[in-house]
Amino acid sequence: MSDGHPRPGPPAGGAPGPGPDPDPTYQYWQYGQSDPYGQHAQHGQSDPYGQHGQYGQYAWSQDSQQYHQSHLPHQHQHPEPVREFHHAPQAGWDGWDGRPDGAGAQAQQAQQAQQAQQAQQAYEFRHPADADPARAFGGPEAAGTPAPFVPQQSQAPSPQQAQTQHDAPQGRRAARLARRAGAPAGPTGASTAAPGAADGRIGEAPPQGRRAARTARRGGAPDGPAPAAGARPRAGGGQGPQRNHRWAGLVKGVALCAAVAAAGMLVLRAGAAVEGLGGSPAHPGGGGPDTAAVAVGAGAVPDPGRVVQIVAHPDDDLYFMNPDLRYSISAGHPVTSVYLTAGEADGVNAAPAKGATAKPDKPAYAEARQNGIRAAYAKMATGDRSSAWKRTVVPTKGGGHAEVDVLVANPRVNLVWLQLREAGHGYADVPDSLHGLWDGKVARLESMLSSGTPVKQRFAYSKDQVVQTLVGVLEQYTPTTVRFQDPTPGRYPDTKQYTDHQDHFYGARFVQMATAAYAKDVKDRPHFAVQNYVGYFNGSLPSALDPQEAKEKLDSLDTYAWLDRQNHCGSDAGCGDLKVSDHPAGNRWTDSINYARGTGTNWLTSDKDHGLWAFKVLDGQVAVWHRPGPVGAWRGPDLLPGAGMDPGASAVTLKDGRIAVFGTRTSFGAQPTDYRREVVHAVQKSPGADGFGEWQSLGTPETADETWTSDISAPAVSVDGTGQLAAYVRDGAYGLRGRVQQADGGWGPWEKHGGEDLHGAPVTATDGAGRRIVLSATSKSVVGWAQPKPGAPLGRVTATGLPDTTLPLTAEGREGGVRLWFRKPGSGNVRTALMTADGGLKVNHMTDLGGLNGFGSVTASGHVLAGRAAGGQLGSEVGPGRPWGRSPLMFVGAPSSTMTGKNMVSLAVVGLDARLYVTSSADAPDAYLAPWQPVGPRNAAP
Repeated sequence: MSDGHPRPGPPAGGAPGPGPDPDPTYQYWQYGQSDPYGQHAQHGQSDPYGQHGQYGQYAWSQDSQQYHQSHLPHQHQHPEPVREFHHAPQAGWDGWDGRPDGAGAQAQQAQQAQQAQQAQQAYEFRHPADADPARAFGGPEAAGTPAPFVPQQSQAPSPQQAQTQHDAPQGRRAARLARRAGAPAGPTGASTAAPGAADGRIGEAPPQGRRAARTARRGGAPDGPAPAAGARPRAGGGQGPQRNHRWAGLVKGVALCAAVAAAGMLVLRAGAAVEGLGGSPAHPGGGGPDTAAVAVGAGAVPDPGRVVQIVAHPDDDLYFMNPDLRYSISAGHPVTSVYLTAGEADGVNAAPAKGATAKPDKPAYAEARQNGIRAAYAKMATGDRSSAWKRTVVPTKGGGHAEVDVLVANPRVNLVWLQLREAGHGYADVPDSLHGLWDGKVARLESMLSSGTPVKQRFAYSKDQVVQTLVGVLEQYTPTTVRFQDPTPGRYPDTKQYTDHQDHFYGARFVQMATAAYAKDVKDRPHFAVQNYVGYFNGSLPSALDPQEAKEKLDSLDTYAWLDRQNHCGSDAGCGDLKVSDHPAGNRWTDSINYARGTGTNWLTSDKDHGLWAFKVLDGQVAVWHRPGPVGAWRGPDLLPGAGMDPGASAVTLKDGRIAVFGTRTSFGAQPTDYRREVVHAVQKSPGADGFGEWQSLGTPETADETWTSDISAPAVSVDGTGQLAAYVRDGAYGLRGRVQQADGGWGPWEKHGGEDLHGAPVTATDGAGRRIVLSATSKSVVGWAQPKPGAPLGRVTATGLPDTTLPLTAEGREGGVRLWFRKPGSGNVRTALMTADGGLKVNHMTDLGGLNGFGSVTASGHVLAGRAAGGQLGSEVGPGRPWGRSPLMFVGAPSSTMTGKNMVSLAVVGLDARLYVTSSADAPDAYLAPWQPVGPRNAAP
């Protein structure tokens, strides 16, 4: 959010604020140098938090600043007790890895501890003097400006290193070995300082892996971090004191040589990083070509996923991405929030009633908003808004500088401030803005530095430099989930004004371009998924959150709004955004959250051989996973050719058994007005074949981007009883449009089917008679269309009389009709109603199924019902009247399920690590879900 909508902005081309001080001298931590925060930028340094550059976080230091604030009680967490998923004790599927008698639980603990002990990534930056200064702004006038940073990352472990890490002593065995060696076990997962770190010397590397285990058994305890807990001990532990004595000298000598060699390798790798030599991103957990699925128990923590979310203004994340933001932080995922603009607005940090008498100060207001964000994040992450931050400066790939803030108590939480000028108005023509830069009304957009930022040198970015700056951020953090705002929010039908702030969606378009460039040009990276969020229009839709979730979301905004006016941050600019202090909830924005894309639940399907196919968008391409037959080995993800795909894909089985995949694709074109979003589809070459044909475009019902900002929904697709395929979208005018495939394979025109006030994406399915039914949510109810008979055109739009519902709908043909699932506003409870088409569209019974609160789409197949629960994990009901369970999985978009044969249900999600997870259950009232299986390597490069 900028500062209300609409709000008069500054005069076009208004003068920027006063210039800051000259650029400071960069100071980089040296290897082995003492760091008061324990956050050295290099490998092998002391880190009391055990988060040394965790999973791609910035780990540099320069003129660090801290905030010391007052202590507050810990933020209230959701109190609801939950049940885990029920898992049947099935032969050959023993929780984690097939070991009996609780060994799976021990292995789960060992896996978690091993992840916590993995070597953390550190990033080094090329000094500005080492690169060509002219590259910063592309001309002679840029002389003396800093050059783009070149991120360097630690290498992924080799297979030998991975084996060594795997073989390290763990759990009870490790504890016994430590006791026999006379060394304390110590806390698991915590980093220990290398010998000599305090005085700048590189210490000896401790023994690891099998050598560490042998050394411990023979009396020479390793000096490294304590082993992980929870692993089963091997039989035949120690060899007795005489054997220990006999081998002690030899073992110590070998260990010393290995330690010296390891330390030498560390020095060599450190020197290579300082010199700016290339290195591939280290993806935690590695992952090779093996794509076998590994069972995940109900209590196991899935692979870590790294989240980067990019928004236009400070507070957009709190209003429109929470509670997803809080869920990710609470679950321990590394989270980085990037702010494109300074959010300086008119420079008045006062409630609207007092704004007329307050003196404008744009740098100070930008600083106050930053202080509010830091306080809100600190409270979400630690319970204490006063928790200290480390503020540093880094050169960007676009030629400017960014401020990067690292939460000292939880370094997985980072904030990146790009500090460009904001538009200051929701829809007015302001050339000096992201909108103006996108449209070419200005060649460069200037910075607006906050009064307290360590960035002291002003800069300006061209359109390409903004994109490259964002690419550099993505290179640094190697996210597996990228969140940003809706790039096509639409217009109000009466006033034709944007339904969202222009900074929001033009900023999102810059992020679209950056993720496309990142996916195309950076190959040594993990796969990533994208999630888009609805903005201002949430206030016009039914509330999606239950009261407790809404309260906790509002709590973050209360902190940001600085309600108590206490100077807890020690800043003359203020500790929060007083513009929103009169009403921190905004226009009911704290009551809701909605995904702009990726809400469909039809991306998992089965074939005639009981094989499974999953289709999700990774790296801007449709990824395919395939399990041949009922017991075959999973393959994937394999990316179908063709970039620019938007989040969300739908699969439908054609009359001849082939699978067709539908989605939308965004292209940018040579001119700003060439921005285009269109419906595309690809068809399997033959039933069961791995190959798919090229993407075919169905175009778009929109005539130009300027008309409705290319605001079309994802397509809803179905095949009726005659085998006729049809696709439907909600258009920018909030009506229903559709195209039907003809007998010769061609497609008819985009037809108007009426309807008004439609929101979200429509859904469609066929009833027992083969008639197609289409349903769509409005802001007050649900409307629908039905074929009078298979092959006939859709009938007229019909009001269902259902009560208001949150946006995502799910439809499935069953019980002779089409069953609809949706959520109760302000509750998150799941409801269902059966729709029939005999004599026109009718509603038969509506039932409240309860649930674990939550929001978003639900998926249903057979007896299984699943959706996002409060807390962000997947909740599931495995039979009518049975208690809901909660899995450990946090995921992107919507879950999907399908019947596999006549008596098996399969369920799938894509986690925050961009990895597919699948489970299954017999379609029986007393059945249980099998343990979840991750498919494919962990965080692997494409």
